[in-house]
Amino acid sequence: MGFPSVCRLDSYISLRESRNEGLKVQRSPNLLRRGLGFRFLKHEVSRQSRTVLCKCEPADFVERKSPCEVMKEIEQCYALINNLGRGVVYLGSSRMGPDHVHYSKVFELGREIAKLLDCTSWSGVGPGLMDAATKGALDARKPVGGFKIGKEAGEWTTSNYHPYLPAESYLTCRFFSARKHGLVDAAVRKTSSDRTAVVALPGGIGTLDEMFEIMALIQLERIGSDLPVPFLLMNYDSFYSKLLDFLDDCKHWGTVSQGEIESLWKVCDSNCQALEYLSEFYSLPQTRISDVQKVVS
Repeated sequence: MGFPSVCRLDSYISLRESRNEGLKVQRSPNLLRRGLGFRFLKHEVSRQSRTVLCKCEPADFVERKSPCEVMKEIEQCYALINNLGRGVVYLGSSRMGPDHVHYSKVFELGREIAKLLDCTSWSGVGPGLMDAATKGALDARKPVGGFKIGKEAGEWTTSNYHPYLPAESYLTCRFFSARKHGLVDAAVRKTSSDRTAVVALPGGIGTLDEMFEIMALIQLERIGSDLPVPFLLMNYDSFYSKLLDFLDDCKHWGTVSQGEIESLWKVCDSNCQALEYLSEFYSLPQTRISDVQKVVS
């Protein structure tokens, strides 16, 4: 059951449900820029329809008043990166919790990459697979950092604070654009001694957004033009296989060139493949590669 027709009554909204109509939503111009919450006041029920009156109330959201606010937050992201160091950036689902089969795999990956590259592990420090990567790096006793946002998995977080990370290791961002700047810059190599990477884990809309944005930046040589940055797509249990099929079809439509996608990232089906690729990419000593193989085999 839904509310197919919506109309505004002064400071109220009427939601009416009928059997044969689809959902229609109307918002008046003065409500377009406001975050809204609804408080149910009363409802009337009949055989054919149900009407519910809701009072519109502003949600707890502070609108940007100046682009300088975004710039200031971006600068804070850069300062945090300078303090903690560049490293591996993890992109992944906030909905795959500890009971998901991919969680333990990501925990292991985060731990072993932190040991292998001896660098900071970055993420959105949210729940799910981001949490698994963070805990894996902490288990390796390596530094972690992140850029937290106020909304994960379709729900607003109850606090701007992380449940276990120290406040100096992450920044809670108001603006999504600032967070994206931080996640990208954390993976950019400034010197040849920097060991960084981008690791795309299984995820949904947010992960795909970040993943394709970074892919486009690599394609346009905005990332890795001087010092290449490895970009890994973790295809656990063929999670991304249909996406890869779609990208392969794009070649037939002429929207991507032959070999173009393959040149932008490395598809890995297992942690062992990912660790071996990073070892070869950074020409790490054979002894370190052997240690990694022992752990993941």
